[in-house]
Formats: sequence, C-alpha cells, structure tokens
Amino acid sequence: MTATDEALDTTVERRHDTPTSAANPVTAIAVRASARLGRPVVTGLLVAALTGLAVLLATGLHGEEFEARVSLLAAPAAPVTGTTAQYGEVVSLTLPALVEVARSPSVLQAAAAQAGLPAEELGEHVAVELVPASGLARLSVRGRSAAQAGGAAIALARSVIAADLLAPAGTLRLLDTRPDVAQVAPDWPLGVGLALAAAAVAGIAAVALCRVRCLGDGAVRAALAAAGIHRPVTTARAGDPDLPERLSALCAAAARSARVVAVVPELGGEAMALAERMAVKRHRNSAGPAVIALTRRGRQDELAAVVSALPADSVLLGVVVV
Repeated sequence: MTATDEALDTTVERRHDTPTSAANPVTAIAVRASARLGRPVVTGLLVAALTGLAVLLATGLHGEEFEARVSLLAAPAAPVTGTTAQYGEVVSLTLPALVEVARSPSVLQAAAAQAGLPAEELGEHVAVELVPASGLARLSVRGRSAAQAGGAAIALARSVIAADLLAPAGTLRLLDTRPDVAQVAPDWPLGVGLALAAAAVAGIAAVALCRVRCLGDGAVRAALAAAGIHRPVTTARAGDPDLPERLSALCAAAARSARVVAVVPELGGEAMALAERMAVKRHRNSAGPAVIALTRRGRQDELAAVVSALPADSVLLGVVVV
C-alpha cells in the first residue's frame, strides 16, 4: 500500500468516526449522567423535569383573566312619612339578600346590556362579599380584559343600586368611581408551586418504579449466581417489541442453535411462541444450544434450579422476565 492510499484510508476513518463521537451530545451527556448517578435517579430527574414543564405550559396557556372590585355602602334614606321601618333592622335583615339580588336575572340582564356581555356569561363571573356589621358589600366581576371586567363591575353595581333593596329605610351608594382591577390569571406563583409539587411526585414515583424493576433484575442475578453463573447474562422484558431480534442476534453471535426453556409450566405456551418468532439458523457444530430462560417476576428459586440442571455443553444467553 502506498503512502497516498494510507492517507486516504486515514481520512476515511476520521470522517467515519467523527460524526459518531459528536453525533448526539445529548445522548452522550445522558449516558455519563446515568453511569454516575444511576439509571433510576436519571429517569426520575427527566420525568420530574418533563412534568414540571408540562404544568408550567398548562399554566401559561390559560388565557389572561382580570378581576374588578367595587364597594357598595348602605346609608340611611330620607325619612318617609307614615313608615315605621328602622334603618338598622332593614340593613341587618335585607343586606344579606344582596348576594342573590346580584345574580338575579333582571339585575344581570340590565348590567349585561350596559357592559355589552351576555347575561349568562356575566352571571358565571360574579362574586359578592359582605363585610359583617358594617353595611358594606363588595362586588367582584371577572373578565378577559381589564376594561371588560371594570365596565361589567360598574354596570352590575348600578343595577344593584337601581333595585333599591333597602327602601324605604336605606339606600345603597357606590363608593368607588373607578373599580379596583387586578390580573388573577395566569397565576404564576401558584403555577410554579404546582409544577414543583407535581415534578417532585412524578420524579419520586419514577425512581420507585425503576427501583422495583432493578430489584427484579437483582433477583435474577442472585439466582444465576446461586446456579454458578457469574458472567454477564442478558436480562430482558417480555414486552420488548424487539425481543426476538435481540435474542436471535445473540444466538447468531454465539453460533449456536436457540432453545427457549420455560422455568415454570405456565410459561410453556409463551416459550413456544417466542421460539417460533426467533429466526435462528441451525448450526451443525458440536456445541450445545444457546438457552433462553423464561421466568416470572418475584423470587427466582425455579430459575436457579433450571439453570443448574442445564447440560454442560449448553450456554445460557438470556433471561426473559414475563
């Protein structure tokens, strides 16, 4: 080979290797983090981050909402000849009815006509608060904009005053010429709090699930160690869609014919189905088969017994947990 050919080969190798090493830096970081922190912790952190982000997005996607508040104060009316109604009695007995009056159809329709809103929509966003022993009531109305909420609150207050609830002993008057308007949604402090709480719960749950799965793999490893197998053995889940291809590749690499063994009789049908799905060529060498053991989750005493009873010329390549 000439020097030019060697240089070309070196160039090709570098071009082939460079994208592989820098193809996906995110994957490389994830692999390093998983190796240092452990797979359950990394999985929990990812789940927590995604959950928190989803909650924040849901909070941000909620449309803006404003709340306008106005105050109504009860005051004595001018004395009316021929009436014995006492102002204090009328206010104490009648003012609590303001809660229902503010939501009555006639009042809502009058206020909605002034505010330019449907009466049904206005009624869903009305709140009334009575201040005890003061003759003061606060009306709150929510809207999609500050102008809409403020206009609806003033219109509702005027409609309530026009209802003349305290007549003839008293009247209601509007304390605020301009309503107090504040944005109530999206509530970012509440959203951040919910996001942190949801992220913590989701992360802990993900770590717990991963720990449970790891405990299952640990039981398999302990059973194999009890059977005298201390080398690495592939452990897979029965729900893996690529399971037949993975096991077939292992058998092909070992140059052995595959044999699927059910650890318990109940898994006989699944063992036969997995063997049929595996496309493994039969080898004519004298080596024994490559054994794939099917077992259930939990204690693996049967797995240890079956592996210990395998022929000496066979090799255990994988354990599938159903």
